Formats: sequence, C-alpha cells, structure tokens
Amino acid sequence: MLSKHPSVRVVLYLAAVLMLSGVLFAQSTSNKTLVVNGKIASAGVRQINGRLYIDLETLAQATNAVFTVEPRRVVLTIPPADPGAVATDDSAQNSQKLSRDFASAAISALANMREWRVAVRAMILYGLAVSDTWVQAYHNQSLDGIRQAGVAASTDADRNALQLLQNEADAMTAWANQVDSARQELNGARTVDPNTLQNDPTLAKIQKCSQFLNSMVLSGTFNDDPSCH
Repeated sequence: MLSKHPSVRVVLYLAAVLMLSGVLFAQSTSNKTLVVNGKIASAGVRQINGRLYIDLETLAQATNAVFTVEPRRVVLTIPPADPGAVATDDSAQNSQKLSRDFASAAISALANMREWRVAVRAMILYGLAVSDTWVQAYHNQSLDGIRQAGVAASTDADRNALQLLQNEADAMTAWANQVDSARQELNGARTVDPNTLQNDPTLAKIQKCSQFLNSMVLSGTFNDDPSCH
C-alpha cells in the first residue's frame, strides 16, 4: 500500500527524522541559572552541545550594558568599573586605621586599667584592708597611661579610640569611688562579699568594654561599641 503512495512514505520519513531530532536536541541541551555579581538574572543560560548561550538583552540588563542592533553587526557596550568607588572604600578603611604609636600606648593604658580593676576586685574578694594611697597609686598609673595615649594620638581614628579609652577610665574611676565610699561606710555587703562582683552591672560593663578595646586596638582599626559609652 505504501509503495503505491511514495509521497506518504516521504512524509512519514520526515516525521520520524523530526521526532528523532527533537529527542537528540532535548538530550543535548540544558538550562542553567545566570548569576552576575551575586544577583540572579531574569533569564538563564542554555547549554547546547557543551556550549553556553544567553539572551543578549538579558546579559545587557545584568551588566547595565547597552546594545544596539545594526544592519551588519550587534554592538554591546558594557560600562567600565568605577575605580573611584574602590578608591573611596579603601580610603574610608584606611581612615579608620590606628597609628602604631597610639596602638602601643593604648595597649599600655589598658594594661594599667586592668591592674587597677584586679586590685579593687582583690580587695573585695579577700576583704583586704588597704590604704587609700595604695588604691590611688593604681588610679594615677591608669590616668598617666591615658595621657600618654593622648600624646601619641595623631589621627582621627586615634582620637576616636582615645575617647573610648577615656570613657573606660571614667567608668573605672566612678566604680572604684563607689567601692571606696562603701568601705568608708563599713558596708561589708558591698566591699567584702565576693558575690557582689557577680551581680555588679557596672563592673560587667567595664569588663566588656575592656575586652572590646583590647580586641579593637590589636586589630589596628577603630571601631565602636555601646559598652564603652
């Protein structure tokens, strides 16, 4: 029957070829997601026989480019990266750098305040009977460390960090004065009870600021934290 109608055989043959081509095409293509600078483009990438293809308009939108279609060519213009933006970021980061001299003085000042805090803690923990001169010596040493850091401060970042150091010294002074006043009033619960240290919010804030300042100075870059205000 088919031999009497060659045109039918041709049609069936072409249909078979088209079906086979469709199967092969489906097996040789796959879709992929296009990500440009961390953002997913509206259209994906099609992979055909190992090659990647993307819609030109999608690429232009993803890269903020402009493309024009001319009679004999397609022109795609991608704007260059803005070097000024990178320079601005680097400049802003460098402006927060602490000078070496200030960082060294700040580390010394923090060590002095830590010794002062440990001395007052020891007085409370062990109920030490100490003279006012003994406590005042730690106080003066800490303030001298702050003054040395002030002399070494030479940049805005240094001066901003110096203010945090001064805040810490002021908080430490206020806390030490409170402890001393309690001693003068013979308030044993305030000055000889070890549990009072665990429940002292002022001391907790001072310790948190001290830890932050040590980390900041060692990093060499100014930063801020609410515990130092």
